[in-house]
Amino acid sequence: MSSLVIFMAFVPSLAIAQQQLLSDPEIYEKDHYRKECPGVLFGDGFIKRFDVNNDGLIDAVVNHGEMTCKGQKGIGCNEEGCPNNFYLQVKEGGYFMIATAQIYGYDFVKRFGNMVFVFKMHPKYCNRTEKPDCAMTVRIRGAQMVTISKK
Repeated sequence: MSSLVIFMAFVPSLAIAQQQLLSDPEIYEKDHYRKECPGVLFGDGFIKRFDVNNDGLIDAVVNHGEMTCKGQKGIGCNEEGCPNNFYLQVKEGGYFMIATAQIYGYDFVKRFGNMVFVFKMHPKYCNRTEKPDCAMTVRIRGAQMVTISKK
């Protein structure tokens, strides 16, 4: 779990109750980056919408690698990947962000009956200094990401 804390910025449970819900994370993020970088371009993979926590509600994942600012693709990207923000939708309406992960990419797959993320990450997150990349399997329970395995 300690590796997960290194790359994830979690919102504590108490803060979730206090966090203002967003009507749409896509609008929120695009408005933010239009202020930061006038003329920013958003690629087709900027936002993906699907049920990430198996509750039947459509959630959202925003990939900052799919933005181009002043001709440079990947706002916030570096040798450890690109920031991805993970938003959960609540039944009352609206979304809140549960985590940000610096990753190369991810697969969303079914393992033992549950949908999980397999993050492709820098080797350091698996306590290595060189390739191969780290593959960290993470499940969302409630409003937290829980590391199942890493290799």
